[in-house]
Amino acid sequence: MITKQTAGRDSLGEFAPKFAELNDDILFGQVWSREEKLSLRDRSLVTVTALMAQGLVDSSFQYHLQSAKNNGITRTEIAEILTHAAFYAGWPKAWAAFRMAKEVWTEDGPAADAKTTHQNSMVFPIGEPNDAFAQYFIGQSYLAPLSTSQVGIFNVTFEPGCRNNWHIHQAKSGGGQILVCVSGRGYYQEWGKEAQELHPGDVVNIPTGVKHWHGAAPDSWFSHLAMEVPGEETSNQWLEPVEDNVYSLLK
Repeated sequence: MITKQTAGRDSLGEFAPKFAELNDDILFGQVWSREEKLSLRDRSLVTVTALMAQGLVDSSFQYHLQSAKNNGITRTEIAEILTHAAFYAGWPKAWAAFRMAKEVWTEDGPAADAKTTHQNSMVFPIGEPNDAFAQYFIGQSYLAPLSTSQVGIFNVTFEPGCRNNWHIHQAKSGGGQILVCVSGRGYYQEWGKEAQELHPGDVVNIPTGVKHWHGAAPDSWFSHLAMEVPGEETSNQWLEPVEDNVYSLLK
């Protein structure tokens, strides 16, 4: 993957065009893009440590901290990285780096770190909060559309304890849904049957007319691909929530 960068041209394109070209096309366009040699996450770790060691905790350092966060380094990890580097680079430099790191990871806590870890465990994006369907869920869910033509495919992610309401897929002909589990641990249950525990690689075929629900285990993030089976006059019939006394029986 080639890292697109225009910061050099934006800032110095007229004053130092060659420097801007080297910055954008060589440093970021080639060096940072050699992921077969070193991942973006590892390159961020090296860069942050090198800049801190020189005491260069300026706007460029903040940019690389944000890049490190975007590349999967969690708040817990950056704190450990800077603590370790402090013994080699200097305590005052670490203090300055920590002040800036707190601004970048300001809203992150253990839950955010868990979300990042879950994201790093799969190739599909978690997506955005599933606000349009929030009324049919208990807890926070996320939605990432992967395909909206031919066959609808969506990556649905549930935070621990999150589940959707009982519902039924309806269709005049065809229809239904297929779930492909990609990360974490979850459950699927049909009305009148025991809940089925789900793990990455599990596939669930849901025909029309079957009342069911699915979601995360109480202690785990969970993601599955939801594939819409083509049909005629398809719809979802949303029903009552999965009550706590039913869900609490799951482990």
